[in-house]
Amino acid sequence: MIVAFIGTAGSGKTTLTAEFGKYLSENGQKVAYVNLDTGVRRLLYTPDIDVREKVTAWSLMDEGLGPNGAIVKSYDILAEYTKEYAERIRALEKDSDYVLIDTPGQMETFLFHEFGVELMEAFPDALGVYLFSPEVLRKPSDFCFALFFGLMIDLRLGITTVPALNKVDTVKDLEGIRKYLDDIEYLTARLKFEPSTQGLLAYKLCSSLPELAPPTRVLYLSAKTGEGFEDLETVAYEHYCTCGDLT
Repeated sequence: MIVAFIGTAGSGKTTLTAEFGKYLSENGQKVAYVNLDTGVRRLLYTPDIDVREKVTAWSLMDEGLGPNGAIVKSYDILAEYTKEYAERIRALEKDSDYVLIDTPGQMETFLFHEFGVELMEAFPDALGVYLFSPEVLRKPSDFCFALFFGLMIDLRLGITTVPALNKVDTVKDLEGIRKYLDDIEYLTARLKFEPSTQGLLAYKLCSSLPELAPPTRVLYLSAKTGEGFEDLETVAYEHYCTCGDLT
């Protein structure tokens, strides 16, 4: 099974990759790790495949590029090796129960660069996990954005993607948040009372979600406590054995 963790910088991808992998290993699963981040200095796991063997963002910065330019340039270089990495990841999959892919901290370099898109095109059977943090959820339209962005990743990368609220151990009112994320009718009803053009747009978008989005459920995860790991494992299993609709 290939599981790719996707999210913005600070959403907890690397920590979750390490801790979920440890959880799987402790439960008898053979786990392989893939690091696709050219800018990360320290990893919490030992990668079986590491793109830093080809190029690092900091080496390009030493040559005079700025941080953003170095990140983009590093993936320009990696694009030449997309097929090679796809073959190596597929080989890992044959010898492992799980292959966990830790994507770049700058999510846009994965979603909008040919390297990330073409790499994932080689794995249409992969499961994407879109991580977002509690601090981005401030008003009803934010919940709509989080749900819709998961769908956009699905569309962009061509892989089934489930939204996952990470760092739930930091949330005081998780049940209140779950009302918005788990019940689209409740969220849509609340959006009616958000007095702004943004609220109206969110209302229209969320009203269409049941028709547009494939059946799935939101995951609630914590790398610190291990909360939601069993549910994530179940979703991955259901995705690969096609015995469930991920609801």
